[in-house]
Amino acid sequence: MNEIHKKELSETDICDLFITPAIKKAGWEPDRQIRREVTLTPGPVIVRGNLSSRNKKKKKFADYVLYREPGIPIAVVEAKDNHHSVGHGMQQALGYAKILEVPSVFSSNGDAFASHNKVPAAHEEIESQFPLDQFPSPQTLWQRYKTFRGIEDKSEKLVLEPYHADNSGKEPRYYQVEAINRVIEAVAGGRKRLLIVMATGTGKTYTTFQIIWRLWKAKVVKRTLFLVDRNILADQTRINDFKPFGSVMTKVKHRTIDPAYEIYLGLYQAITGPDEGDKIFKKVTRDFFDMIVIDECHRGSAAEDSAWREILEYFSGAIQIGMTATPKETKYVSNINYFGEPVYTYSLKQGIADGFLAPYKVVRIDLDKDLYGWTPAPGMTDDLGQEIEGRTYNQKDMDRILILNQRTKRVADRVMRLLTATDPYAKTIIFCEDIDHAERMRAAIVNAAGQLALDNPRYVMRITGDSVEGKAELDNFIDPESRFPVSPPLRNC
Repeated sequence: MNEIHKKELSETDICDLFITPAIKKAGWEPDRQIRREVTLTPGPVIVRGNLSSRNKKKKKFADYVLYREPGIPIAVVEAKDNHHSVGHGMQQALGYAKILEVPSVFSSNGDAFASHNKVPAAHEEIESQFPLDQFPSPQTLWQRYKTFRGIEDKSEKLVLEPYHADNSGKEPRYYQVEAINRVIEAVAGGRKRLLIVMATGTGKTYTTFQIIWRLWKAKVVKRTLFLVDRNILADQTRINDFKPFGSVMTKVKHRTIDPAYEIYLGLYQAITGPDEGDKIFKKVTRDFFDMIVIDECHRGSAAEDSAWREILEYFSGAIQIGMTATPKETKYVSNINYFGEPVYTYSLKQGIADGFLAPYKVVRIDLDKDLYGWTPAPGMTDDLGQEIEGRTYNQKDMDRILILNQRTKRVADRVMRLLTATDPYAKTIIFCEDIDHAERMRAAIVNAAGQLALDNPRYVMRITGDSVEGKAELDNFIDPESRFPVSPPLRNC
């Protein structure tokens, strides 16, 4: 095709007619190893006053991502139309390569390829150009990737162990891929203690599942214990992210560790306790578990006198992975001293910048009785006819010692006014003092929501430990694609 005609082509045409054929000719398999227009980040959520929107102009997607195997990206290619130079897309591609942590970066306008190699050999330049018919093979770029990531040949089989895939189409996000791959590579390299830092809401449990799945399928580990500190987390994990483990998975209960299973979900309070007889983990041998994953490990496992630490020390020969949103570093407590430096960190700030997390806005409602106190009239009685103690009640008494029904109603009205003025379906958490307060607030929000609550009974739900129905909706509340529930009153814990 002559130059005049090539310059009349769009960027998509350049990809279809020149770039994709050149990559395929080098031995790359379509779909499995070549993916086009791969979204990396959706773009940040912008909040202005009471309104929010997504800045789609800052969405990041790579024209091509090349994979050694699905889930293992090793190169980025940026395409431009023929009005641009061969290397015009290089700076853009380097930004995507930094996100994906890959060493091979390419740019093309359909005439040739510009290349950036982050691990050049002694005789090679970092950047160069070459003809379309000389694009590197998958094996060449895989070897470069191994050098870049410090992967030894003996570790290659484990590093290439496939991810779990199903018909749902769910795929890990770029940072989840990086966290998973970093752990697998570290385990392949012989590390036993690992720490992953991921902000709340970024999918630590799904990331954990893929790590366990790949190590389990590769037969690096047989029995794994996933420790959590709340019953609801164990139940939600079992029926959702960990569901593919099926019949080989169990939840530790009745203070017994049944040896017939391979994946164990355990509440640490159910596995240990203050007395020696409560420490059921000592009823199995020290090599019983090959791997232990500790969810939210900043909540106690790092403390020297922690019950979790005792479990970790008993199974000291196992691979131990700590998952946390906020690594704890104080004079007395240190996760890093125990696990070492994090193998991967995805911060709240980065999550907001990428657009996977939205900037949050805390709204505190203080009414006159909270600010100035309330004193009952002499001889005033409550709803049960009991005389109310004659003293001044302040904010610390509200919904603990003193319940003012009109106060609860007023708060619900304020919440719904805020929601209807902005977005009545914006996910909202209402922190309550206890389960009883959460139920009263649920009823008040239902009344204040009116038709919204009538149209869908799940508009507002109480999500507390004693509510099976509420707990079942926790994942739907967390899922940004699920509209309901909108406003769950939660016990303030």
